Amino acid sequence: MKKLILSVAVVLGLSGAAFAQDAVAPDFATLDTDASAGISLTELQVAMPGVTAEQFAAADTDANGELSAEEFAAATAPAPVPAPAM
Repeated sequence: MKKLILSVAVVLGLSGAAFAQDAVAPDFATLDTDASAGISLTELQVAMPGVTAEQFAAADTDANGELSAEEFAAATAPAPVPAPAM
């Protein structure tokens, strides 16, 4: 589940956990305060203080120290709802 906790559970459980701490995550452009086309952990924690370094690392799939727009979108996407068991 490296889709960011996202079933973070990781992948970032971000969306499931810390990113979802707010009803709606801020948009990428708002978080990218230095206009570097990437969101650093520091930038992210300003808006979402509950995000941990571990969650950030799980979302940073290319390990370059910043979340790209694609990585951020994946981290904040709603987790799929499993189909009910029959």
